Amino acid sequence: MRRAGILLHPTSFPGPGPCGDLGPHAVRFLDWLAEAGCSLWQVLPLVPTGGGASPYDSPGALALGTHLLSVDGLVRDGLLAPHEVLDRPLRPHRVDAEALRGWHAPLVARAATRLAEHAPQEVEAFAEARPWARDWALFEALRSAHPGAGWWAFPPALRDREPAALARAREAHAAAVQRELAAQLLVERQWLDLRAAAHARGIRVVGDLPIFVSGTGCDTWVHRELFRWRRTDEGGWRPDPIAGVPPDYFSPLGQCWGNPLYAWDRHAADGFAWWTARFRRTFELVDAVRVDHFRGFAAAWEIPAEVGDAREGEWRPGPGRALFDAVRSELGELPIVAEDLGVITPDVEALRDDLGVPGMKVLQFAFGGDPRHAFLPHTWTHPRWVVYTGTHDNDTALGWYRSADEATRHHFRVHTASDGSEPHWELLRLAWGSVGAWAIAPLQDVLGLGSEGRMNVPGLAQGNWSWRLPELPRVAAARLRQLGETFARVPPAAGPAGDTAARPTP
Repeated sequence: MRRAGILLHPTSFPGPGPCGDLGPHAVRFLDWLAEAGCSLWQVLPLVPTGGGASPYDSPGALALGTHLLSVDGLVRDGLLAPHEVLDRPLRPHRVDAEALRGWHAPLVARAATRLAEHAPQEVEAFAEARPWARDWALFEALRSAHPGAGWWAFPPALRDREPAALARAREAHAAAVQRELAAQLLVERQWLDLRAAAHARGIRVVGDLPIFVSGTGCDTWVHRELFRWRRTDEGGWRPDPIAGVPPDYFSPLGQCWGNPLYAWDRHAADGFAWWTARFRRTFELVDAVRVDHFRGFAAAWEIPAEVGDAREGEWRPGPGRALFDAVRSELGELPIVAEDLGVITPDVEALRDDLGVPGMKVLQFAFGGDPRHAFLPHTWTHPRWVVYTGTHDNDTALGWYRSADEATRHHFRVHTASDGSEPHWELLRLAWGSVGAWAIAPLQDVLGLGSEGRMNVPGLAQGNWSWRLPELPRVAAARLRQLGETFARVPPAAGPAGDTAARPTP
């Protein structure tokens, strides 16, 4: 089924308060999507954020970020009183990290404490049904008690998870653990309510699964044997080698991400149980998922930790099909999209095609003079692709066009038979009119925003992930719907919640 969609993370929703959230403005966005003829909503990872507020360096791969909680929803549920949110800080056009910490987080903690006190059975049932939850809650309690670099900063007995030390910690931090469990229950409840509202409008949610996790986070603390480490002179642990990518479109020097790499032999030995649990959790929350850095499953770029220079890395084999076969044997078919961007070698394409999953085509990369470029729609021989005007890592379409060299702009104008006055709408028309099964655009492109609307600049440590939507203009929705109707991407009617067309069909 041909579908169209919008990429917009919940933190980018408009409204009062320090951050976009899962409250009323999220529902208004769903209404706008339906009005625009879109049946896909793609988000970034919904996890707790890591360094630089990045959702791709999360300390908890299975948890949800409580910064997404709507305080209005907590008031509605009787967990906060209306007067407790009257001093809401207003910074509507950017995420305010300081206000999230100083205003939002204490309110979430207050609401979670009340839930844990008044409905302990609900919290206990939530934790019992989610094997990861107690480890995450204890990790958060310990991280608060021992500030620093995650579990690396814990006392040695807790750092190394000695059973007696863990038992004492669970008793000493029981209240904090219950509070975090309650907070996770609340954010999951709000998210699943929002997903149900999307389904009621015929909209499927596309998530995002980062391949790597934080070296200082809960997953590496609990499952240390599944990652590659070296012992420090002080008896601690540090990842070695570390993850990154060689020089590419985004960075001429490559990127050194610093995440630990996987001990794939250990994953294979237990049937890839950790990955199965991770995919299971993902599909509890979303209908399909973009697997970030898919090429890392074929081969990953390993950088010696003591060098820290991405140019000095090398490709080392990943688990390949064995991982996905193991997960499929437990969960069935996987509605995934392979993020196959960057330095892509034949083994990556072979793995993607062998699995029968769609890859990505990003139209910003298509122009520069070569009429046979693989991202130009007339070169595609089948509809399995998911086509994007750009991604969260790109400049906006308008920003891209303005900063491109004249040869690229000329190629674009000739190819689209346009004068370049609305490059964002020309890219949208090219995507929506392509043979690709799904066409998705960042909302910034529909709104015609320049580089000021950019979500992320790869390699930049600060200032990312903070863009917020100023408004949802109905004129743009009407124009997008017309485009969708022209190119048969508007579904004839909303499908049932169990619609199985939530993945691009080969």
